Amino acid sequence: MSVSVLSSTRALGSISGILQVASLLCLVLLLLLKAAQLYLRRKWLLKALQQFPCPPSHWLLGHQQEFQNDQELQQLQKRVEKFPCACPRWLWGCEATFLVYDPDYMKIILGRSDPKVHDDCRFLAPWIGYGLLLLNGQTWFQHRRMLTPAFHYDILKPYVGIMANSVRVMLDKWEELISQDSHLEIFEHVSLMTLDTIMKCAFSQQGSIQTNRNSQSYLQAIGDMKKLTFSRVRSFFYQNDIIYGLTPEGRRNRWACQLAHQHTDRVIELRKVHLQEEGEMEEVRRKRHLDFLDILLFARMEDGSCLSGKDIRAEVDTFMFGGHDTTASGISWILYSLAVHPEHQHRCRKEIQSLLGDGTSITWDQLDQMPYTTMCIKEALRFYPPIPVIRRELSKPVTFPDGRSLPRGIKLSLSFYGLHHNPKVWPNPEVFDPSRFAPGSDLHSHAFLPFSGGPRNCIGKNFAMMELKVAVALTLLRFELAVDPFRVPIPVSKIVLSSKNGIHLQLRKLL
Repeated sequence: MSVSVLSSTRALGSISGILQVASLLCLVLLLLLKAAQLYLRRKWLLKALQQFPCPPSHWLLGHQQEFQNDQELQQLQKRVEKFPCACPRWLWGCEATFLVYDPDYMKIILGRSDPKVHDDCRFLAPWIGYGLLLLNGQTWFQHRRMLTPAFHYDILKPYVGIMANSVRVMLDKWEELISQDSHLEIFEHVSLMTLDTIMKCAFSQQGSIQTNRNSQSYLQAIGDMKKLTFSRVRSFFYQNDIIYGLTPEGRRNRWACQLAHQHTDRVIELRKVHLQEEGEMEEVRRKRHLDFLDILLFARMEDGSCLSGKDIRAEVDTFMFGGHDTTASGISWILYSLAVHPEHQHRCRKEIQSLLGDGTSITWDQLDQMPYTTMCIKEALRFYPPIPVIRRELSKPVTFPDGRSLPRGIKLSLSFYGLHHNPKVWPNPEVFDPSRFAPGSDLHSHAFLPFSGGPRNCIGKNFAMMELKVAVALTLLRFELAVDPFRVPIPVSKIVLSSKNGIHLQLRKLL
């Protein structure tokens, strides 16, 4: 009996050992196959990008040193000066993106229908879902056509008053704060104001949103997700969803997504409840033009079906983020630019005072009657484009005007920041010169792209420009702006252009 048991034990031990060896061999084989795959990918990229020189890169780490210490934008400007039109940037040994910062190159790429980079969509989808920003092909076209009426001029005109009221709430708050200290970090306040505006204009929300704790929690979640998503794109070890989900950053990302979704779900549910009240549904149906959220709730697709709850939330998540954060970036950097250049600030103020007087009201028609202020706004958007870069993946080969070409499958980074600081496009690009946008200026059609270009340009660009003008005009009537010499902002690209150390200004109330 004991001999039999001993024999069985030995046999099991022998089988277990064989299985361990087999498992180890399988693991080694998988690693070798993966290494071969990465090696072949690198060889293909080297061949595909050989026509375009770039700075020397490490065989494994690529150009990672450019991303350290938030020096990416400064390094980008060096590339733009040295390498005409475009150049590769290696993220790591087997992954590269093709940087574009030339208007002719931009025109060709933006005129095509290349999709968003798959990994970018995969990283962003848990946050904003597959709405207009991430969709491609026919589904994107259907959603774009469906939502375009939400930005019709007849819809936008009444928004001017809502925007002005939101700005005044912010400015009143600034008056109280500077009575204690004239130094103020403005980006957080501007973000609350633009969130207030988009929620009232596009989502029919009421109440004091700028003092609402839920709004502040939402903004914190958005800030966290921007940083986490941007860092994930740059990390080789965070590309796998399972591995990333197990990391502290992955858990933080998941928690921030939940907070953002709770906010947008609440917005959708409140509107549904309101529409179910007696008479409200029919009153909305009789409107010639519907607000953004009402379009989604009443939408019918080509097959007659309604949008799913998932699709509605994706569009609300997309526009809730895109409709406030990019505009907040634009307004903050414009005010900073005017603080840096008091001569232009003074001239803008004189123009606005002659048009608006004490600023008790501002109308749609007046927005087109401030030409110099508009020139300064555009020059600030050139200097500090709210979206510094977008990415595409070539769905078919492309040949550029200079004869160089790229094959299908190459990932492109269309750098609007690089384009706007390209000395071959903008002479003395680091000089703030609003006259670049004087009437009659001869600009390349794709030299200035603060709202992207082509068929996938920003659907809300007219809404955004309205809000920029309203915010700048009313702020200059109330305050004189100056820089804080001890806290100069450091621009960083985190999906939306922000500042590493905030945007601090000194404010003086005008009598």
